[in-house]
Amino acid sequence: MSDIFINLDTVLHPPAKKGSVGNKKHQRFIKRRQFLERKGFLKQKQLPSQPPLPRRDPSYSCCAGPNQGKKRQKVDRQGGGKAIREDGSPRRLKMPPKDSSSSGTTDAGSQTSSPSGAASASRKTGSSAGRPNGTLTHCSRGDIPRVSLLNEFKSGLPEAPAAVKPSKMVAIDCEMVGTGPGGRNSDLARCSVVGYYGDVMYDKYIRPLSPITNYRTRWSGIRQHHMKDAVPFKLAQKEILKLLSGKIVIGHAIHNDFKALKYFHPKSLTRDTSKIPLLNRKAGFPENESASLKRLTKELLHRDIQVGHNGHSSVEDARATMELYKVIEVEWERHLATSPPQDGLPGTT
Repeated sequence: MSDIFINLDTVLHPPAKKGSVGNKKHQRFIKRRQFLERKGFLKQKQLPSQPPLPRRDPSYSCCAGPNQGKKRQKVDRQGGGKAIREDGSPRRLKMPPKDSSSSGTTDAGSQTSSPSGAASASRKTGSSAGRPNGTLTHCSRGDIPRVSLLNEFKSGLPEAPAAVKPSKMVAIDCEMVGTGPGGRNSDLARCSVVGYYGDVMYDKYIRPLSPITNYRTRWSGIRQHHMKDAVPFKLAQKEILKLLSGKIVIGHAIHNDFKALKYFHPKSLTRDTSKIPLLNRKAGFPENESASLKRLTKELLHRDIQVGHNGHSSVEDARATMELYKVIEVEWERHLATSPPQDGLPGTT
């Protein structure tokens, strides 16, 4: 009979450990507490201990500046993104968006006038680091110092007149010849109209209604051959008045030009350089003196006009008149804005 061997394992294997019941319970407790924290159902004494929040300076305004955002972010890191409401319930603070520049909506209703652009930049939603949740922080009116700029009315200065478009300003000069017995009557024989920059808008010889008895060539520069292709007065008058309509018309002793045109222009739209005291003052002449166009041009524009034996050029005179007025345009228009001339008196200013 063969021997029987029995193998006995004397090493004791520890039984398999069951899952720690306490660990699972603790995990469920943690999850449940986090859920209650989010919902705000826990009371202050049931919350885990947190480091105390820094005390806020009462003088520190809600709109103190960009450094406020850095302090709030630091507090959020210490508290794990959590904060406590006044009633003791917890709340979670939203973290700032990654790209705060994308939400740049401007609060148009709260814009104020400021010498710099900082005030307007701080009113753009999400553009300031001091607002972690990207929403607009409203401050009381007392917290924001508003810059009050005195306008011209409050400061006692006259209101600045609206700028006149150059296309609405023209200068005119006319040359006359003598008609009637002895050439004592003056009739229109040439008219020139120039624009603000001296561009010629109209320049034609005009045939008077009455026969010419004195060409006055020494002053007018008009000779007999100029009347060969001259425009009849009625047609020329219609063309010229169409150019002058609705515009500021500048001239030197302009009432003579309007008289030759048999036309009355609104006084509020008429500028006579022979009757502007400011122009005389700049030239060094007495303010009540009616200085000639030639003298004013020499003193203020430093050039000579109306020279030679060929007589005057109405284009040259009209350009000189426009340039003279541009010397005092801003100051004189401001003066007229405070005491505008009354329409009704023909042709003069």
